Amino acid sequence: MRVFVTGASGFIGSAVVRELLDAGHQVTGLARSESAAAAVTAAGATVHRGSMEDLASVRAGAAAADGAIHTAFNNISETTTSIADAIEANVHAIEALGEALAGSGRPLAVTSGTALISPGRVVTELDVPDAGSFNALAPAEAAALSFTERGVRVSVVRFPLTVHGDGDHGFIPALIGIARDTGASAYPGDGSNRWSAVHRLDAARLFRLALEEAPAGTRLHGVAEEAVPFRDIAAVIGRHLSLPVTAIPREKAEGHFTWMAPFALLDSPASSALTQKLLGWQPEHPGLIADLDEGRYFTT
Repeated sequence: MRVFVTGASGFIGSAVVRELLDAGHQVTGLARSESAAAAVTAAGATVHRGSMEDLASVRAGAAAADGAIHTAFNNISETTTSIADAIEANVHAIEALGEALAGSGRPLAVTSGTALISPGRVVTELDVPDAGSFNALAPAEAAALSFTERGVRVSVVRFPLTVHGDGDHGFIPALIGIARDTGASAYPGDGSNRWSAVHRLDAARLFRLALEEAPAGTRLHGVAEEAVPFRDIAAVIGRHLSLPVTAIPREKAEGHFTWMAPFALLDSPASSALTQKLLGWQPEHPGLIADLDEGRYFTT
């Protein structure tokens, strides 16, 4: 299958490219910059120059493919000056992909998230974020799934707060940085709030299975670990940095975690039982604590 991948040089996208190539697919990766193009070429994929904001390039890439995987999401940058701008740009890119594939029955797998759908309880694939959801990727789900009725085999692949592994530059490295800066690895309250997690290589495999097999309109959960207590994350960080592990009152979390406070406070467990049953996806790579214990996160 010829597959068009956005975000092909990114943390998850680069793993998706490798997974697809190893499975015998041909891959074309969207690349904004020279460095991204070089990374896509080095991986063995074909470069398609353009960006999420260049909707003509997005449509052209998808139109020439047998299916598409959308992993890109622009955070605050020179082209997106707020999270609202980033959300809008993401929706427009998904619409461009859908328009290129409309009426063909070809697959489109789009990234979403589990964390803010219904905090405080285990979220399943049957849960749908409401119109007032704080989940920044909720509009992406709605935009993508609207193309199911237009002849696109759409699947939404939701990932947890923590997608971990080599090259991670997300929440776990941020927590490690905060611990170094403050001299303590902390958790809010009693630390019983839960994060779900998945290794990037397991996430990449799920994307391939979604592309190959997922029925139209499917919501999938790339969750390997349903509920990792935040205090366990703090404990392993403290151990590797030789720092005290301390409790922070929830009302004082912002003072310690700064911009990370809303995420550090989240209780966001999620299940992937339905996904595993539907596609036979079984996570195979190390869990979050085991991955941290390998030490790579603490070498820089």
